[in-house]
Amino acid sequence: MNKKLWVGFVTVFVTTQVLEGLVNFFLLDPIYSSHSHIWRPISEMKLWMLPVTGMFFSFFFVFIFSKGYEGKGISEGIRYGFYVALMVALPNAYGNYAIMQIPYALALQWFTYDTLEYVIAGAILSGVFSLRIDSSAAL
Repeated sequence: MNKKLWVGFVTVFVTTQVLEGLVNFFLLDPIYSSHSHIWRPISEMKLWMLPVTGMFFSFFFVFIFSKGYEGKGISEGIRYGFYVALMVALPNAYGNYAIMQIPYALALQWFTYDTLEYVIAGAILSGVFSLRIDSSAAL
């Protein structure tokens, strides 16, 4: 596989993990705390699974982008991130709202923040793909 895919993977993974952390551990913490009866106690949470699933997401986010990359600049990445948000974030946020006793505001915030995250990741990814990365150069 080419270096752009791997550089893109690492870049998207780091970007999404940082944004997920900011959103979930800071911005949404008050709403999570006020609905603590819904979540597992912190001692029972499987937090190690978050970066693992994030790696799978990041790899396939980049892999799928690489298959359709047209070299149209940052707008291509933004559009791609938005499409992924409609495919992943919208059904996830509103599917959870349909089955869990969470406030609508939380579902809307999940969708909004995830959409922003995927759009940012797509913009950054299009930047990585527009770089000239020499296949013989060490990373």
